[in-house]
Formats: sequence, C-alpha cells, structure tokens
Amino acid sequence: MKYENILVDQRDNVGLITLHRPKALNALCAALMDELTHAIEKFDKDDGIGCMVLTGSEKAFAAGADIKEMSDKTYIEVMRDDFITANWEAAAKARKPIIAAVAGYALGGGCELAMMCDFILAAENAKFGQPEINLGVIPGAGGTQRLTRFVGKSKAMEMCLTGRMMDAQEAERCGLVSRIIADEDLLDEALDVAQKIAEKSLPSVLTAKECVNVAYETGLKEGVHYERRVFHALFAFDDKAEGMNAFIEKRQPKFSDK
Repeated sequence: MKYENILVDQRDNVGLITLHRPKALNALCAALMDELTHAIEKFDKDDGIGCMVLTGSEKAFAAGADIKEMSDKTYIEVMRDDFITANWEAAAKARKPIIAAVAGYALGGGCELAMMCDFILAAENAKFGQPEINLGVIPGAGGTQRLTRFVGKSKAMEMCLTGRMMDAQEAERCGLVSRIIADEDLLDEALDVAQKIAEKSLPSVLTAKECVNVAYETGLKEGVHYERRVFHALFAFDDKAEGMNAFIEKRQPKFSDK
C-alpha cells in the first residue's frame, strides 16, 4: 500500500508511524485509517519489530475524526457500513505493544486512538478531550468506555457532557497518561522506551500485555488465576532460562524469542 496520510519508518527493532495530514491537524479520515491499519498489521507480523510508536506533529497528535467526511453521512449509511469499526481497531487489536507519543491536540477520535494504544507518553503541550457533544453526537470509537476506565466516571462524564479539554498535567494525575515529557524530547524518549521493550523476550512482552489487558475484563480472582497460568507457561521457553542465568551470571541476557 502507498501511504499518503502517514509516514512509516523503522528504528532498530521499533516501528514508527507518524500521522501526517498537517493541513487538517491529522484529522482521521477513512484513507488515513486504512493506511494506519495496514501499517500496524504489517509491523505486528514483522519478526524484526518488537514494539511500535504512534505519533503525530508538535501541534496535533490528531484533532479528531474528519468532520467534513462525516457531515453528510446518514444513519443507514453509517449502520450499513459499520462506520468506524471496520478500520479503527487495529491499534487495540495489535499483539505487540504500541506507545502513543502525544503532543498538541488529541481530541475526539484522536484521544480515542491514543487510548487504544498500550500507554501514552505526553508532551507538556498535550491536550486531551472528547468534544463530540458540541457536534450533536457522542464519542463513537470507545471514548465513553476507555476514558471512563482510565479516569473514572465523574471526570469522564464531565468531559463527554461538556467537551472540556484536559491538559497533560491533569491527564497524568488521573492516570490517562503514563508520563509527561518535555516537548522537544517526546519522540526520542518514546523511541528509547520502545527500544527497551523491543529488546525484551517477545513471548514475555506479549503475555505481559495480554495479562494487563485481561485485568480490565475479569474479576481479581479470575485475573490472578490467568496470570499464574501464563507465568507457569513461560517456564517452557528458552528465554526464561537465558534471562535467569544472565541474572545469576551478572550479564545482559541475549533473548532468542523462543
């Protein structure tokens, strides 16, 4: 696929995807989402990639879904085409970790896309919000669901009902973002963190991600039981022996992803 709305690069074991519609503040049109889905799925299947970074520009991660593209759509059209579902879920479905490196605006679909990633590193100038109420609709790509799980009912309700934006400091305090990074250092830090993840044992990374996600879908007893069984299963891998032997021998492990 030829990419016209995103930029794709590989930095060592890290796949870097940059949303690139500068004139539209990276508004998420159908063509962009098709390209993003293709790029994520390609990196996810690439044995040379251990982690991905998704970012935008200094001004906007993504300012939302493309309103011009949606404005003339009718109910029967969006229902029949299953609008948003078809090409919006790749980040949430990827098995390998995806870090969202967010600078500037992450609004509407942009905020929802960032929340589909495994964690968010935010620049000091980042702003998050679900302003769909101002357009006579509601979030449609998981905003009412993921935002509530991140920040709690009260704050999510306020943001969805008023369209208020949240700055990076507030987002960190309430758990929406992992860390705040200086604007000029955001991408370098995100790539550095992604490389650290990519250097780990891939089976361990995949199962750790899966277990944390399971915590959102199950009760504590079931979640701990699931974790325990996956923990046991990792004892069958060569990487378990290598990692523990390297620790005992006081050296860096050389994982084979087996």
